[in-house]
Amino acid sequence: METLRLILLVLHILGYAALIGGLLAQAGTPEKKVNGAMRDGVGTAFLAGLALVGVLEAEGGDVDHAKIAVKFTIGLVLLVLVMANNRKERIPNGLWVGLLALSVIEVLVAVLWSPVHTFG
Repeated sequence: METLRLILLVLHILGYAALIGGLLAQAGTPEKKVNGAMRDGVGTAFLAGLALVGVLEAEGGDVDHAKIAVKFTIGLVLLVLVMANNRKERIPNGLWVGLLALSVIEVLVAVLWSPVHTFG
């Protein structure tokens, strides 16, 4: 189970890396659009995240349900926004900024909302 958990964690991280990379690749262009990296990245991150929670629950691990709810909500909003605008020729700059902000917030929640570890 530990191997499966690690594989899902890596897929989850790579999904968000693809989403953010797909967004940042357009930073200098005047016209933004949903590209394949964004579409595939958000889908991979969302599904891997769901599966990861399932594996953690099955292992009897300590799951922070509040954190998972926040990450699920942000991830679902990202998934819906990306998929709803997937076939459009271009997206507004405000939507692009919103997608980038939500993606970074998702990563920040994952990294910063963790139990405090003490050493010693």
